[in-house]
Amino acid sequence: LVAGLTAAAGVGGGLLLAGFAMPVVAVAAGIACALLGGTIKYTDQWEKAVVLRMGRYRGLRGPGFFTLIPIVDRVGYHIDQRIRTTAFGAESCLTRDTVPVDVDAIAFWVVYDAERAALEVQDYQQAVVLAAQTALRDAIGKHDLAELIQSRRELGRGLQESLDIKMHDWGIQVQSVEIRDVM
Repeated sequence: LVAGLTAAAGVGGGLLLAGFAMPVVAVAAGIACALLGGTIKYTDQWEKAVVLRMGRYRGLRGPGFFTLIPIVDRVGYHIDQRIRTTAFGAESCLTRDTVPVDVDAIAFWVVYDAERAALEVQDYQQAVVLAAQTALRDAIGKHDLAELIQSRRELGRGLQESLDIKMHDWGIQVQSVEIRDVM
């Protein structure tokens, strides 16, 4: 009788262990899938992904699929390398002949070096806007009102050149600046 109970307990104990092992295997498989799913990333044709390993710059990835080391690597941000537009203005600036004017303009720019844009300036999009506004105010102060109205294209070209020089170290190229309105 004792031998029979021992044998039955052995069978029952095995069933208990098998019943306990199934959820553990399922949880382990779920964790493994989550880690593997986090290793494969992708970027679109016009993007570059900035990969950081433990907070340090590791490199650029993309376009297409790429892999990361789980927990150690992460994508800091994606940098769009298409041509962008930024509208900006200089409200109530004085011209050289002390006439107050409001000027609105649009800058067309592109990130040509994603590494520099990621590492050299904190928020390159905001930096473009602020640099453009400052350059526009400076240009308005150097011209008379009549010159501003008559030579919009020349003013835009001058702004484009000065912004391009300023933003070159950020990995950004200003392709053109167009003056929309002089009020």
